[in-house]
Amino acid sequence: MPIAAPFPKIVAVLLAAGLACAATAACAHPHVWVTAKAELVYENGKLVGVRDTWSFDPEYTAFLVQGLDADKDGKLSPDELAGLAATNTEGLAPYGYFTKLKVGGKEQAFADPKEPAMRLEGKALVLSFLLPLKAPVQQGRDVAALEVYDPTYFVAFSFAEGADAATLAGAPQGCAATVTRPKTEQPKTAEAGSAGMTEAFFEALTAASSYGVQFASRVLVACP
Repeated sequence: MPIAAPFPKIVAVLLAAGLACAATAACAHPHVWVTAKAELVYENGKLVGVRDTWSFDPEYTAFLVQGLDADKDGKLSPDELAGLAATNTEGLAPYGYFTKLKVGGKEQAFADPKEPAMRLEGKALVLSFLLPLKAPVQQGRDVAALEVYDPTYFVAFSFAEGADAATLAGAPQGCAATVTRPKTEQPKTAEAGSAGMTEAFFEALTAASSYGVQFASRVLVACP
């Protein structure tokens, strides 16, 4: 199948994992769909990190796992997926891991990710990694706000349904997480969303763009 070209700059992380966009030039944004979950991690009363868990759509999963079954047993073990997990996680660095965290309105900086892992759940490849904060923060009564999105909308993120979409680990007693959904519904294709949203439109976007934020869900954590 013909390869779409040129690619948006945001696909550097996907290229690192071997993505060549198995779509035709007529294919519209987004190219990859991700169902996200997030866990905010606390230690000794301080917010210390975020654990992202992303479930990729079946089509992208099938593309990524080609050739990974080294022992030809028809299954993908954690060891066979370990290299892919590390490559994907490292490649996300230039884009801030598509993860933004603010506490009391102040954006927090992340250190290098830890514990990259991948697994297959049915037909979905699931990537997880821990993003430690460079400086743990005492949240107090400030609100922690977390967003996971791609500003260029090459990757369409949406938070999972249910109570496990946003969870807390080690949080002070009484802290609670809620997920607020975007008012703008994500189109299944770019053309379904608005006239003129062509491939060229998205290729002009960069990581500094803010287009994708309109589709971002937000996790809000408040403590007493």
